[in-house]
Amino acid sequence: MRIVAGLHKGRRLEAPAGRDTRPTADRVRQALFDILMHSDLVEMEDARVVDAFAGSGALGLEALSRGAAHASFIELAAQPLAAIYANVKALKVEAETKVLRADAAKPPAAPHACTLAFLDPPYHSGLAVPCLEGLAAKGWLADGALVVVEVAADEAFAPPAGFDPVEERPRGAARLVFLVWKLENHG
Repeated sequence: MRIVAGLHKGRRLEAPAGRDTRPTADRVRQALFDILMHSDLVEMEDARVVDAFAGSGALGLEALSRGAAHASFIELAAQPLAAIYANVKALKVEAETKVLRADAAKPPAAPHACTLAFLDPPYHSGLAVPCLEGLAAKGWLADGALVVVEVAADEAFAPPAGFDPVEERPRGAARLVFLVWKLENHG
């Protein structure tokens, strides 16, 4: 795995060992960021990002490489956490990141609201909805935040109240679902 574009383009990322994580493929990450960079849904420059079920941290680190101001990573498993710490250190972005050992479906209170969120739960786990609800309840999402959820292409997914679907893109075995969090629609 490598950073696809931006300040750290081409830098190699460490992937967690084992089969418990499924890092977003470089081509899917490239397609996702192509969509984001040519969209008016989010301003990447100076964005605050949360990467839930972070795995290697590739999505948050890609956002930093492309101009985001800060990335928080939420991950529970030890091997992925070790990979995130190694990648943050290798890219020398410790000052722009926060790594949290936590269950993304039951996140801790946010240190700040984010304008962009990535959720990449295990496929067919049913964890996307509890994670979205938890991030909203714990203050992780700024009003109008863009949330990108990666689910299996054949996985049923309906966002909870407050999350307006704006686009879906199939990408091989994955499906990217773009949602906008609207605080006034919650509830």
